Amino acid sequence: MTAPDAALAYAREHRQAILEDLKSLLRIPSISSHAMGTSPAMLQTAEWIAGQLRGLGFEAVDLLPTPRNPVVTGEWLRAGPSAPTLLVYGHYDVQPTDPLELWTSDPFDPQVRGDNLYARGASDMKGQLVAHIKAVESLIRTTGLKVNLKFMIEGEEEIGSPDLEAFLRQHKDRFTCDLCFNGDSGILAPDIPSLTYGVRGLSYFEIRLTGPASDLHSGSFGGAVDNPAFVLCQLIAGMRDRRGRITLPGFYDRVRRVSKSEREELARLPMDEAWWLEKTGAPALSGEAGYTSSERAKARPTLEVNGFLSGFTGQGSKTVLPSKAMAKISMRLVPDQTPVEVRQGLRAYLEANAPPTVTWELEELSSCGPAIVERDSEAVRAASLALEAVWGKRPVFDRTGGSIPVVGLIQDLLGVDSLLLGFGLPDDNLHAPNEKQNLPNLFKGIEATIHFLSEIHK
Repeated sequence: MTAPDAALAYAREHRQAILEDLKSLLRIPSISSHAMGTSPAMLQTAEWIAGQLRGLGFEAVDLLPTPRNPVVTGEWLRAGPSAPTLLVYGHYDVQPTDPLELWTSDPFDPQVRGDNLYARGASDMKGQLVAHIKAVESLIRTTGLKVNLKFMIEGEEEIGSPDLEAFLRQHKDRFTCDLCFNGDSGILAPDIPSLTYGVRGLSYFEIRLTGPASDLHSGSFGGAVDNPAFVLCQLIAGMRDRRGRITLPGFYDRVRRVSKSEREELARLPMDEAWWLEKTGAPALSGEAGYTSSERAKARPTLEVNGFLSGFTGQGSKTVLPSKAMAKISMRLVPDQTPVEVRQGLRAYLEANAPPTVTWELEELSSCGPAIVERDSEAVRAASLALEAVWGKRPVFDRTGGSIPVVGLIQDLLGVDSLLLGFGLPDDNLHAPNEKQNLPNLFKGIEATIHFLSEIHK
């Protein structure tokens, strides 16, 4: 047998052992939001991963500290300097289990029912992590690895990776690579292999307006004093025009055009307008004119109101003219927008449009940049061939409307693209009760990763 045939045969022969290893990892309750410092469960999970890497002969296997949970690292550099070096990114922390009463079985007692394995973290992302580790094992135990690998598995992704940027800046030289291989993703359906080649960025703000010094009686002062709630509503309404275009100064100056070929690929997705109506339950669809719903939600920038608070919101009536109004505003960014320029545009809009009857404050709560890997790159080509080899059909190319901060962070600090190659499914109940991992999909994912790691060196 030749690569990857021998590795594929190894993976198939060891499916039960792989399943048992995944179960053992899922039994550890590595909930990062419950751990102010490094808890025994978080340390146990990190040690489990480190043990897997040591058992495969990885070098420089460490649990590097952060203020909260350690980052598991390890290196396999035996393919030599002429071979590509991949940084394998993942996370070992999981979401809380609440509401516990909605689980059919104990979230940390993994159970197989039908084709699915149920447990917290089964899909997000311990299943994806084990798939990559076991693909590497299958190659090492048979034909060997023809790429260099560096592992960086963090324990804080589910709480926003608060320590990762500082960690990467501190250890930047340790993680030099040609590509980041990120398994924190999925495919569209069991029979629809897909590759996510782009993620949107995020800029999230809180806008606070103040009018009178305190709440006032609306009968006594209404009409004489401006109402901050009305002013904020007017400001927000002016941020988009009737065609769905965002009016902030310079907002579209650097927006990369969605090419004809990209629009054709997005049209291949099983998400027509009827799909969007069914999934949202909305009476009708809306958005930027000239684009389909898939293009609007995945490849175009947006501005949304995420929350609004002002005045009296309790039961019954209270005739108050509020002193303050607050709104939370988020913008999803596309290549080549930057959070810095978007913030400047929002501030310029407020300076030009907020009346002198109120004062205002703008606070940026979070941000991350967009990222994209070119579809004609070597990494995407290898991944596409790998998926086609396992699923027997050409994958569809997708862009996700959400944001994955680590992708932009790695692009900024390490100067490399990220390939998202995970095998979770949209109905895996991520962050919800009865999270699951589809087992046929897991084993296909292992085989696809074997193909990818065998193909990427060429």
